[in-house]
Amino acid sequence: MTNTPQLPPDGDGQAVPLSRAEARAAAEASPTAAPEGAAVLDQGVYTTLREPKAVGALALDGVWHQISPKYVVSQVLQNVLFLVVLAVVVPVLVYGFHQQWAWIPGGVLALITVATLVVLPRQARAIGYMLRADDIVFRRGILWQRMIAVPYGRMQLVDITHGPLDRAFGVAKLKMVTAAATTGVEIPGMNQAAAEVLRDTLIEVAETRRTGL
Repeated sequence: MTNTPQLPPDGDGQAVPLSRAEARAAAEASPTAAPEGAAVLDQGVYTTLREPKAVGALALDGVWHQISPKYVVSQVLQNVLFLVVLAVVVPVLVYGFHQQWAWIPGGVLALITVATLVVLPRQARAIGYMLRADDIVFRRGILWQRMIAVPYGRMQLVDITHGPLDRAFGVAKLKMVTAAATTGVEIPGMNQAAAEVLRDTLIEVAETRRTGL
């Protein structure tokens, strides 16, 4: 029968048990005392566990993250440029080529573009994504909300795209492709650096989930 190392009696005459670290030190100092239970696992081993860590890897913290406000600026500029082109092309078709029908599609496109500009800031603030232990969750929309969870193990491709104006404002769109086309996710308006770090993290975690490591 082994004895648990104890401190000398306290003021009440009761023996005070040693802490785990003190018990380990006492066991190492006394070869005749055999460690009990879990203390055997911690005897004569390394004291610090080193875990693999990828450079720039993100924590799967389960916290909502949002996109950059620069996305709104970029989209507003693109839509304004589209309205300018529309304002030039439609009159040319009507007065230059006598195509009166051009007013109808031109007016509809102009109304849709203006409506998009009005709701764009609120839509951008409603876009978010969350990295959980087994999947990434994406949400968007105000009136018509959409929330989708993509398991890491089902990802087949993680891609980053950005147009000329997106590059000028330092934003990009990250696209995740799975075997099922309906579960694909696109996260627009991410900072370029954030998109690259998220892409590398998703690729690493997806490979781990697929191999079962």
